Amino acid sequence: MVRPSRRRKMAKKAVTDRGVCIGAACDAFLISESCYRYERKLEAENDEVANWLIKLTDNHRNWGFGLCYLYLRNVKYFKWNHKRVYRINKELEPNLRIKPRKRFVREKPEALTVPQAINQVWSMDFMHDQLQDGRTFRLFNFIYDFNCEAIGMEVDFSFPSERVIRELKQIISWRGKPEVIRCDNGP
Repeated sequence: MVRPSRRRKMAKKAVTDRGVCIGAACDAFLISESCYRYERKLEAENDEVANWLIKLTDNHRNWGFGLCYLYLRNVKYFKWNHKRVYRINKELEPNLRIKPRKRFVREKPEALTVPQAINQVWSMDFMHDQLQDGRTFRLFNFIYDFNCEAIGMEVDFSFPSERVIRELKQIISWRGKPEVIRCDNGP
């Protein structure tokens, strides 16, 4: 789909280069004659917006459209609306650097110690899987590390923190309080 501004340029080129009448050119490129004759009134002001955007992105390389617009509107008090500034910014096609994702650098984990006494270390972990209809469910597991016994397993579609605390208190009241709870949080 070609934008109307581009079709207007093609119609003007057909009129000047090929000598086609204006009505036929407008019919051929599916635009109205008023669109053909339309001239922008704010071209000088658009140039000013473009100059400000270029100046801001040269001085502040990591500023995107949002910061530039807020600076022009709130610091310089220009009354240009965001749609106009965005359109001009898109036409300028600034080559902004895309920031790479910050990677969490993990230290080498210590070797897991084997507990030597009762209620020394428990482990808890979440697992997830998917049903045939596409819904995912989660499993919440408690493992007693002294004898590798699963002392608790809950299955549901979600586990709010209150529910995890309630399950933990229930198992503690049943088995006693451990010294350490080992948990794999991920990165």
